[in-house]
Amino acid sequence: MSRPANVVAVDLGGTTIKAARFNAQGVSEESLRLATPSSQGPEAVVAAVVRTATTLVRLGTRAVGLCAPGLIDDAAGVVRFASNLGLRDTPLAAAVADRLSLPVTLEHDVRAACLAEQRLGLGTGVQDLLVVVLGTGVAAGIVSNGQLVRGDQGFAGEFGHIPVHADGEHCACGQRGCLEAYVSASALVRRYRRTGGIAHNAADITSRLDTDPDAARLWAEGTEALGRALVTSTVLLDHQRIVLAGGVTAAGEALTDPVRRTLQRGLAWRAAPSVGISPLGADAGLLGAALRATDASVLPPSCNGRAEAIAAGQRTPR
Repeated sequence: MSRPANVVAVDLGGTTIKAARFNAQGVSEESLRLATPSSQGPEAVVAAVVRTATTLVRLGTRAVGLCAPGLIDDAAGVVRFASNLGLRDTPLAAAVADRLSLPVTLEHDVRAACLAEQRLGLGTGVQDLLVVVLGTGVAAGIVSNGQLVRGDQGFAGEFGHIPVHADGEHCACGQRGCLEAYVSASALVRRYRRTGGIAHNAADITSRLDTDPDAARLWAEGTEALGRALVTSTVLLDHQRIVLAGGVTAAGEALTDPVRRTLQRGLAWRAAPSVGISPLGADAGLLGAALRATDASVLPPSCNGRAEAIAAGQRTPR
């Protein structure tokens, strides 16, 4: 009897683990969402990922795709460092593979989102693409000549640490003047609170742009910093298209309009690349992890008894 092909994807975040099983048509058949047990230590985080992947495996599961934040060694399947998760040199892919005897891929969450954008979103058909995710931090995925850029150590895309102001705001990375210290959601809230304002998220600030001079000033400084960083990246890599993603993009044109102006102003001798907001939403990383798993699943199936037994209910998952 033929078994319908499917892959399982798990997006490990600092606060939430998202997971889904996708069929051969790319449709999610089942999904899970649970709190990341970061406070319980790294072993608990790894166990939660393994348990989540195991729960979603079914007959015909061909591979598992994982994505996570931090410094990711995708070739080795190791999380080299993820401060919010307490992970250091953690062989996350191997932990899942040992449990399920399936091919397991591990990708940086933003590079996974970039892969999804390249194949499913605004990056479709684009050979030179930059995807900037503006969330609690700032990071980017880069596509050059159709290929996802990883860098010498697999750490390409630390876009949030491009310096935009000499001797500027202190950044959590230890440097000063980083982009992330001006336009990440956490930086916007922190800087606004320093003025005496009350804000829980970036949306609280953007909702006051027309009524609060401090909110307007800080937002203008953030979008200006982002535009400058995009100028630097464009001059270096010659992007065809730039896609903005993450929670800060909920501001819509209040974000894209000033960023486009700054970008074009900084590129006096050439046209600026197009700038748009990702249509994929918060699940872009999960979709990218599923795509990586799909790529891995073209390898010959191993008829792995352990995964098939779990899927058939012949043994109780740990």
